[in-house]
Amino acid sequence: QVQLVESGGGLVQPGGSLRVSCLASGSIFSGNAMGWYRRAPGKQRELVAGITRGGWTNYADSVKGRFTISRDNAKSTVYLQMNSLKPEDTAVYYCNAAYCSSYGCYEPRDGFGSWGQGTQVTVSS
Repeated sequence: QVQLVESGGGLVQPGGSLRVSCLASGSIFSGNAMGWYRRAPGKQRELVAGITRGGWTNYADSVKGRFTISRDNAKSTVYLQMNSLKPEDTAVYYCNAAYCSSYGCYEPRDGFGSWGQGTQVTVSS
């Protein structure tokens, strides 16, 4: 059974930083690229960062240069360090599997299994 537990969100002022974490259990982490997704009110889900098992990373243009994704394979944990946060980064952040190729990272072609509860990130003064 796959379980994803996101944590580390909160309220931060514009220009501030946060690091969110995702602990993954089950088979989802060991063989997959992983991604951080976000959903803002009234907007579609967006894949903001992906990382392969070997550590190759890819970012959406909206976060490039500000966010850094990393993973600890021994701990089955993926992280997202978010710097220079903007109000438009406000969203619920989720982790899940991703599909990565030389062209970038995308949602898995076979879709998703379960989702975690996500972690709320609010950027506001």
